[in-house]
Amino acid sequence: MNTSTLVQKIWNFCHTLRDDGVGYGDYLEQLTYLLFLKLAHEYSQEPYNRETHIPKKYNWPTLTAKVGEPLEAHYLATLHKLGQEPGMLGAIFFKAQNKIQDPAKLSRLVQLIDAENWISLDADTKGDLYEGLLQKNAEDTKSGAGQYFTPRAIIQSMVACIRPQPLKTIADPACGTGGFFLIANEWLSGTGEWLKDNESWLNRDLPKLNKKQKEFLRDQTFHGNEIVPNTRRMCLMNLFLHNIGELEGEPSVERSDALISEPKQKVDYVLANPPFGKKSSMTITNEDGEEDKEALTYERQDFWETTSNKQLNFLQHIVSMLKVDGKAAVVLPDNVLFEGGAGEKIRRKLLENCDVHTILRLPTGIFYAQGVKANVVFFDAKPKDGQVHTKGIWFYDLRTNKHFTLKTRTLKLNDLQDFVNCYNPENRHERVATERFKFLSYDELIARDKANLDFLPLNDDSLDSLEDLPPPDVLQQEIIEHLEAALAAFRDVAAGLQDK
Repeated sequence: MNTSTLVQKIWNFCHTLRDDGVGYGDYLEQLTYLLFLKLAHEYSQEPYNRETHIPKKYNWPTLTAKVGEPLEAHYLATLHKLGQEPGMLGAIFFKAQNKIQDPAKLSRLVQLIDAENWISLDADTKGDLYEGLLQKNAEDTKSGAGQYFTPRAIIQSMVACIRPQPLKTIADPACGTGGFFLIANEWLSGTGEWLKDNESWLNRDLPKLNKKQKEFLRDQTFHGNEIVPNTRRMCLMNLFLHNIGELEGEPSVERSDALISEPKQKVDYVLANPPFGKKSSMTITNEDGEEDKEALTYERQDFWETTSNKQLNFLQHIVSMLKVDGKAAVVLPDNVLFEGGAGEKIRRKLLENCDVHTILRLPTGIFYAQGVKANVVFFDAKPKDGQVHTKGIWFYDLRTNKHFTLKTRTLKLNDLQDFVNCYNPENRHERVATERFKFLSYDELIARDKANLDFLPLNDDSLDSLEDLPPPDVLQQEIIEHLEAALAAFRDVAAGLQDK
């Protein structure tokens, strides 16, 4: 069976289950469990003969040998048992539940997966299949999964600018389903269609990885946190299908709140899109595995300011994660660039202690979460020597007079080609101003009210001429985006008043 036929087969069954009320997210969960068991079984056979640590009583053949209600009962017992195992196994099956209530359809899914030899598929094929499911899940607005999905073109442009090198560590303190790790992995290994399709201007010049570099990439490069168990298991499976991590090893993604304590290790790069929403909350798990959330203000000695603003806390945490020569590219909402109080104090500290050199102003209409206005902030860590390290910031405006939607006019990597060229990754100290790319010195920045970093270099043409308005469907979506953003701002104000 060729790749496209297999993908269609998996999709068709997903649609069948949706008729029973099983959403993309639940389907993904069950697919994750069953795929992992099948892959582990294949790895335990000749010529691999790998130790999978899956008890024989709960391995893949025990599922294929049963149908109907006996299969359902055994599947439940398998999920429960494997969730108690250590390492990657326990991480994938942590608090796993069966969401497919029809035993006949569960049996059909087991047969569907059993019919294929998954190891024989290359990592790109397996990965593309799973990534496609993750994207569909993100598009399903009812599931709320869109908050874990960053547009791939944005991640690709961030990686193309940062240009990670072999034998270096990469972290994401809120890694969702692992998108940043996968794109960075493709950059380092030279795989991925986006690299081939845009080879002429990406100028990727990394040589082929040697054995040591490949092993480091697989086992030691990536370090993440994801607090939501279901999202974390999808992330681990996503990485595993792309040949990141090992069956026997410890998971590279911790199920913990990264903000609770100082980072355990410093890393070379941080690539991240911390969760939207300003309020921080702590998830408390009791002895029975039940979870509860309560509002949280983090008291950390390494933070410049104590605040309950989640994005400001993530920004401070990311600074603390970097080695002295570390680099970061972080997606942050507009409010981080201009709000007062703790926001202003943290911005001033960031400009002093790090070299904040580039801000990409992102367009609206590109995120699955509504009403998001965001930016990518690029900065380098610097020694704590009392000097001001930001000399000035280059601003690239990809928002003004740009119109994108999630369906009819999606953001592509080509739309970011001019930004990457202006960024000049080969030597970012040699840049040239353009209509969209402008420089403000440090003195100009700190002289602005509240050290405001929300810079608009372009005039909005649509304000001057009705002829420059976007098509009706795009205009409609932009109006919704603006209203959603305004509502979010009002909710933040209301929440702030309640706290006082």
